[in-house]
Amino acid sequence: MAKTKPLQKHLPKTDNQKHWYVLYCKPNTEKKTAQRLSECGINVYCPLKTELRQWSDRKKKVEVPVLPSMLMVYLKEKNRQQVFEVATAVRYLYWLKKPAIVKEEEIEELKNILSGKTSQVSVEQMRKGDAIKLSGLGFDDEKAVIKYVTKSHYCVYLERLGYLVKVKR
Repeated sequence: MAKTKPLQKHLPKTDNQKHWYVLYCKPNTEKKTAQRLSECGINVYCPLKTELRQWSDRKKKVEVPVLPSMLMVYLKEKNRQQVFEVATAVRYLYWLKKPAIVKEEEIEELKNILSGKTSQVSVEQMRKGDAIKLSGLGFDDEKAVIKYVTKSHYCVYLERLGYLVKVKR
């Protein structure tokens, strides 16, 4: 009698595509973590902005992270554990019980905004509670609600991400 092979279920192929993942690191170690990950051969993006800081004896321009304690790493799913070779890497950001993936377009738009190539979002005469679309920032059909308004900023709540974002007027 011939041996029969067990029926194999059609399993989806493993994803060999690279994605941008959000990585949490220890507080105030964003630049150091990014440098060490880069030395390990991992493509990493740490969005920075320049701020003027005041000390008692001087003022100085310093680069500070736009997303505190967060970096973006570009890896294949199977290589995600490599980041933990760096001691300051803590964990990945999860969304709906899966590692959060950031679209390439969103990374590029963030780079353009921080470099000044793209102007800030302009919102005219908006009030608390107004809903706005953020498609100009790489968020396809993403809606946000204005939580409060100051003289220089609108504070917008991104429900899907659970973040409050300041947008210049």
